[in-house]
Amino acid sequence: MKTLVPALRGAVALLACTALIAPPIGAAIAREAPPAEPDVALSDLVNPLMGTDSNHELSYGNTYPAVAVPWGMNFWTPVTGKPGSGWGYMYHDPKINGIKQTHQPSPWMNDYAAFSLFAETGELKLKEDERASWYSHKAEESHPYDYKVYLADYDVTAEVTPTNRAAQFRFTFPKSDDAHILLDGLAGGSMVRIDAANRRITGYVRNNHGGVPGNFHNYFVAQFDHDFTVSRTWDDNWQMTAETTREGGHVGAVVSFKTRDGEQVGVKVASSFISPEQAQRNLDSEIGRDSYAQTQSKAKAAWEKELGHIQVSDPNLDNRRTFYSAMYRMLLFPRMFHEVNAAGKTVHYSPYDGKVHDGPLFTDNGFWDTWRAVFPYFALVRPDLDGQIMQGLANAYQEGGWLPEWMSPGQRDVMIGSNSGNIIADAYINGVRGFDVEKLYEAMVKNATTSEGRPRDVKGNVISAVGREGVEYYNRYGYVPYDVGINESAARTLEYATADFSLSRLAAALGKTADATKYAAQAQNYRKLYDAQSGWMRGRNKDGSWMTPFNPYAWGDAFTEGNAIHYSFSAMQDVQGLIDLSGGDKAFTDKLDSVFTRPPLFDDSYYGSVIHETREMQIVNMGQYAHGNQPIQHMIYLYDWAGQPWKTQAHARDVMARLYSPTPDGYPGDEDNGQTSAWYVFSALGFYPVTPSVGQYAIGSPLFRAVRVTMPGGKTLTIEAPNNGPKNVYIQSVTFNGKAHDKPWLSREMLQGGGTLRFVMGPTPNTNWATSKANAPFSMSAPQARP
Repeated sequence: MKTLVPALRGAVALLACTALIAPPIGAAIAREAPPAEPDVALSDLVNPLMGTDSNHELSYGNTYPAVAVPWGMNFWTPVTGKPGSGWGYMYHDPKINGIKQTHQPSPWMNDYAAFSLFAETGELKLKEDERASWYSHKAEESHPYDYKVYLADYDVTAEVTPTNRAAQFRFTFPKSDDAHILLDGLAGGSMVRIDAANRRITGYVRNNHGGVPGNFHNYFVAQFDHDFTVSRTWDDNWQMTAETTREGGHVGAVVSFKTRDGEQVGVKVASSFISPEQAQRNLDSEIGRDSYAQTQSKAKAAWEKELGHIQVSDPNLDNRRTFYSAMYRMLLFPRMFHEVNAAGKTVHYSPYDGKVHDGPLFTDNGFWDTWRAVFPYFALVRPDLDGQIMQGLANAYQEGGWLPEWMSPGQRDVMIGSNSGNIIADAYINGVRGFDVEKLYEAMVKNATTSEGRPRDVKGNVISAVGREGVEYYNRYGYVPYDVGINESAARTLEYATADFSLSRLAAALGKTADATKYAAQAQNYRKLYDAQSGWMRGRNKDGSWMTPFNPYAWGDAFTEGNAIHYSFSAMQDVQGLIDLSGGDKAFTDKLDSVFTRPPLFDDSYYGSVIHETREMQIVNMGQYAHGNQPIQHMIYLYDWAGQPWKTQAHARDVMARLYSPTPDGYPGDEDNGQTSAWYVFSALGFYPVTPSVGQYAIGSPLFRAVRVTMPGGKTLTIEAPNNGPKNVYIQSVTFNGKAHDKPWLSREMLQGGGTLRFVMGPTPNTNWATSKANAPFSMSAPQARP
């Protein structure tokens, strides 16, 4: 507690002068919209640099400018930091040392199967820090479908444009007798082979940070359109010779040219996790004889198609830029890990058993983050894709014996929960088909039953993120005890209870009534952690006593990247139950209000230092509301259950205005595989998926004046708010297809069926709209609201 005393004194004064419960509709919201500009392609509204001005201590997204097609197997990105650090591109860095093929889902997970290309003139420099060139953002162009940068030290312009499993590079050189292109295999195991007669470099890389079997390789082929004047390779000691083949821990190749001023050298690159032959097949099938411009055009068309599922119209161009930048991030992960073989079949190398299998596989995703809004978007708008991802999960379970929770590319020991069950049940309940649901149900029940036999890492340690750590305790006591040596026990309990709800819903849909009853009862286990004296969720010991000492401002310990305040709203399956525990609607909304009016105190003693998520909460002046991390992102919408939806409206618009922008510091914390972006996308549409597997969306406050969403089957949902604007954040009335809508939620059937959802907005709350308890969204404790 002593670390809190200095902050507490100032915080008491802050609290005393805090008068407003709803957030102020202040400077951040009230900015006048800039004049409308001519319409542009949706992909050109995207800023891939949004969120890149981050570092280890403070995240404004922790993103990198991914040059990719949606869900592509390979991304490409410029590298400004040291390869292997996790922080490959940081906006504030002044130099670039390569453009690498990347599969990194997060700097905290780091990369795998990466290699880079770079161009130089003059004296050859190999090491990353020595070869790095000064560059300027004024001579940098970044789009989802291409990247272009001027390497000032070498007078070279480098460009790259992608396909799913391949890419084209274009390097524009000055007049030079010593123009070079380097292919760096990076540290972690690599091989290069130069075939000068065929203008080709082939090889493989094996770098990774776990989650791979012993035979893991990423095989690549790089096809040049110019003859080489000189070709060389380097070894682990950066010693360069004329040898055409090199293998080691960190090797690379250099090919050189004589160039005229403005001469362009093209390189077509592809890779495969299956074989060198498959890498060549990927190159031939995805690029073939296409020019750079043709590949660029196809990549842009792929983005226009996906972004075009949602067409927004609004005079505020920055809002449109933020929306499509967020949507771009939402459509990157999980990445395809499958390929198409010579027979035209979809096959994949399995990071679970090291074999090649038929069927799809997706990877690079943490379900702790993305179950909340990313996968609900897929289920709503792209159920065909969602079905493929679910079948990929069934394949992963078949090959590895367990459902993944954080895979990159295979099982990784990161985060907690049993959230794979949420995305599976949510998909099936919301009409997604095309996958082996019985196999996935079996996997979900296994997670809920035992922790024995889970996979182990290369050091022989159990990967505790797989399955449910402490499930035997959970099934015996109804919670994971605080005093049995399992970290983050309260967070685990709350997340298992939500997963049990999803399991019960899927069991009921499959006709497994006994299981449905059993897991519905377990979904109420969140109640066992509610401490009526403090009013917060709290860790509990085996004997039923509460953990002590207890500080609701303490991050970690019984919770995961958050505190008791954040996790006390983590019973999405039963918000009415939380209301009842709190003492009714007023007590509950007072508690919600207090999250914003409490000072941003924190106790970081569990971690031993300030983690970036804590700092990000502290600096945005929103009290204890930590939007930069996932556990509390849904909380704003809970006012809809308690009869005060106007506060949801005010907070949602306030967060969108203050914490998001289409700039390098445009996110409030880690973007996390599209989840923080998906929060924005849904919220800007005017609704959000709080409760998994019920097909309901809590209404917030739409951001735009007009939106068209193309739903499955080609049906169109039109969202209109013609008098919307920076000050008109409150809903006055709603109609759907001309009929008054007085519920603070929408159903999947309504949205997917198409029609016109019309909002009348205003500058002051309408405290009569959608306040009836009978019209509240679904809760387990409010059976009359069942969908």
